Amino acid sequence: MYGNNRRQHQRYTLPSMYTRVDIRPLDNDTFQWSGHAYDVSEGGMRFELDYPIEPGTSVAIRLTLPGQESLRFSQRRPVYAFANVVWINEDDVEDNGPVRMACVFKRFVMPGDQQRLMERLESGRYSLAA
Repeated sequence: MYGNNRRQHQRYTLPSMYTRVDIRPLDNDTFQWSGHAYDVSEGGMRFELDYPIEPGTSVAIRLTLPGQESLRFSQRRPVYAFANVVWINEDDVEDNGPVRMACVFKRFVMPGDQQRLMERLESGRYSLAA
């Protein structure tokens, strides 16, 4: 743990408008919703979509981190994970705009996804979240 923070993993702030996240329910084969990630850690992420997802819902995620131009092809691949939505900003739902949510990663899908995510986050390109 870090200081008074209850989180197990350090969070990194991402440039939200440049960090694409695609999400699908587990009973669907195609990614249905696209949005932006705000911060991410080894354990989960905070993101927004135009569609609210009920807490407790299991989803598949494709996270595309920005700043990939200078990386090798294998490092540029999106990160895939299975996750559970754990929080939704109810005020956003009432405002009928983009909805901020958070999820906890349950399992990374592809070999190397977790390692690639952490290498990118710890590369010095992203700042630690407060």
